[in-house]
Amino acid sequence: MGTHTSAARPGEHTLRIRTFRWADYEGAVALWEAGGNDVLPRAELEAKLTRDPELFLVAEAGDGALVGVVLGTYDGRRGFILRLAVDASRRRQGIATRLVAELEERLKALGCPRVNLLVMPQNASGLRFWQALGYLPMPDVLCTKPL
Repeated sequence: MGTHTSAARPGEHTLRIRTFRWADYEGAVALWEAGGNDVLPRAELEAKLTRDPELFLVAEAGDGALVGVVLGTYDGRRGFILRLAVDASRRRQGIATRLVAELEERLKALGCPRVNLLVMPQNASGLRFWQALGYLPMPDVLCTKPL
């Protein structure tokens, strides 16, 4: 588990997948907001990062710009992918796929046997993306309760 630098495809800058640092917080917030996601408050993220900080990854372009983020967690039994966002101008370049692949490798290294995530029913493109990566919909087991 470490920093991965991937060779760029023609026309792309080098992309580096690495563990989140607090200096990345504002960039992650901007990506979440641009994607229409709720922002994780700093205090909530601090609590999450005390358990498995290596499961919050960022994709950094060659110029240092944050172009993608994925937030995962592992409870000792199952892994969860909580947030994935890629800069709209950089979508369809494999960034999300590479972020998820690195997160999956890190989860495997922790002994995680299965990964779960939630896709909102109206997010057809998101569902297609996850299915292309091998994630299977399980609509009959979804339960939620806000606290």
